[in-house]
Amino acid sequence: MKKTNTNVIMMTALIVALGGLLMGFDASVISGVVGFIEVEFDLTKLELGWSVASLTLTATVAMMLAGPLSDKIGRRTVLRYAAILYAISAVASALAPNFITLVIARMIGGFGVGASLILAPMYIAEISPSDVRGRMVSFNQLNIVIGISLAFFTNYLILQLGKSDAAWAINLKFDAYNWRWMLGLEAIPAIFYFLGLFAVPRSPRWLLMHGESKEAVETLAKFTDSKEAQEQINTIKKSLGKDDESQKSSVTDLFHPSMKLVITIGIVVAALQQLTGINSVFFYAPMIFEQSGLGTDAAVFQAILVGLVNLVFTILAILFIDRLGRKPLLTFGVAGIVISMFVLSYGFSQATYSMSDEAYVELSSSAELKGLSPLIDQTFEEEDELEQSAIGLVGKEVYESHKSSILNSSIHMNTMLILVAILSFVASFAISIGPVMWVLFSELFPNKIRGLAISFVGLINSAVSFIVQWVFPWELDVLGSSATFLIYGVCALFGLIFIVKVIPETKGKSLEELEAQLVN
Repeated sequence: MKKTNTNVIMMTALIVALGGLLMGFDASVISGVVGFIEVEFDLTKLELGWSVASLTLTATVAMMLAGPLSDKIGRRTVLRYAAILYAISAVASALAPNFITLVIARMIGGFGVGASLILAPMYIAEISPSDVRGRMVSFNQLNIVIGISLAFFTNYLILQLGKSDAAWAINLKFDAYNWRWMLGLEAIPAIFYFLGLFAVPRSPRWLLMHGESKEAVETLAKFTDSKEAQEQINTIKKSLGKDDESQKSSVTDLFHPSMKLVITIGIVVAALQQLTGINSVFFYAPMIFEQSGLGTDAAVFQAILVGLVNLVFTILAILFIDRLGRKPLLTFGVAGIVISMFVLSYGFSQATYSMSDEAYVELSSSAELKGLSPLIDQTFEEEDELEQSAIGLVGKEVYESHKSSILNSSIHMNTMLILVAILSFVASFAISIGPVMWVLFSELFPNKIRGLAISFVGLINSAVSFIVQWVFPWELDVLGSSATFLIYGVCALFGLIFIVKVIPETKGKSLEELEAQLVN
């Protein structure tokens, strides 16, 4: 009779998935930083986008290398190196004296992000029985979400501490060094992650790939009974074809006709997850909320709501992914994304622009903007109309240098509609393609090339993410918020059609059964 030691599997999965927490924190903490470094380093919009996306660029490279590297030296070993990179990045980012140094420090962290993002779910899938695999792999996404929420919360907390009269807060200079504290805090969980990985065994499937059957049996016996462990070993050996020395995995194997279905699903889902605009919302949440007329502190607080909703619905996904299956969650969630993005686009399209006396007083604290007084109580239907009038009063150069503050203080819209649309978008993402994508990736590909295949689709995911993050500030500036979110909604709609027509259900089947079914 099959016996699964769920507690041991869960503890192992939670330790490994701490890499997800670091990834979520590292990627999202920048949301509270961008407003400060834009002013301190006098950045253009594309430079601002680069400060966010640079991490994803090196994460893309890491994804390409981490899978094959983990096939050689082990999943656990590569994850330890990732933990070290996270710690180095956090400290270097906090101490960065200029923009170039900050970008380099962020890029160092990107290597850790890319490695942990693909290897944590891969490792968890390789130790988990089929009946709990979806839930266990989703722990990685849960930790990503916790990391995102933690980043939003600590950003807000540091802003509040910067206003505190407490002697210890003043001595630690939370006000002067706010963004540096935001980035530096990551070093603490990075150290705990590195130490925790020493309690994690090596992957049994990786051990078998390297002929270490005895340790593989011992490892599996920690998660199930000895008889079941031996049966799994035999099944895995058969899948790997250990006796056939001619079988070697290579990039060309990914494009073999037998891999057509799984590699197509992998590529489309990898691109779709980022083309929904999720990282634009996570990494630029305060910027988006400020564009709806909120102040900096209020915008950062609203971002905390985004993190909490993300957390709650990710937990719901973990509870339902092995009950309802992968495809129903994907279908329901992506449909919600489509609706949310269309509503968000509509909400921004209805914005009007007018400058109140209070807004003018605040803006005119800068001597360059005192000439804007004729705009008081004028109403403009389009952003371009306000822009042209402001340029006529203070000049193009002055307007461009203060554009964000002028627009944010003048815009009027249904902020509740915007907030509800963003929260429903995050909820839809968190219960569907957020966690389900990595579960699918850990299930779709054959044992022998799993590391290589997940690296490849992870590369696609990260490359699309890099482009989305990099151009987002430029899109808001040139295309406007309404058109930007409309583009995301249309991408999600095409993805929904693909999910309904192409993606199969994978729940309740062993990795070897799925290989036999999907790889012809």
